[in-house]
Amino acid sequence: MKCISVYTNNFEQFSDIFESVVDSEFAENEEKEVDGITVSHSGEVPEFYFERMSQKPEVVVMRDRSRGVTILQHGSVFEILFPELEDALV
Repeated sequence: MKCISVYTNNFEQFSDIFESVVDSEFAENEEKEVDGITVSHSGEVPEFYFERMSQKPEVVVMRDRSRGVTILQHGSVFEILFPELEDALV
């Protein structure tokens, strides 16, 4: 899964920039500033990362079913997890 980290602990600020972050293209390890908030491509995370993080009581798990993404919020960071897209071309 691809992981984009948004460095804020303010849900309202996160919500304000969520659409533009999800629609942006990021190179691996690229960092951008969106409306004064640091956003970075945190690379690929394995499936067990989500399982392990979702078990922790301090982690909030949210899903955007329309986009197929999962959002983990913990501390002062939101992590947007994108599922791997299977290759449509054979």
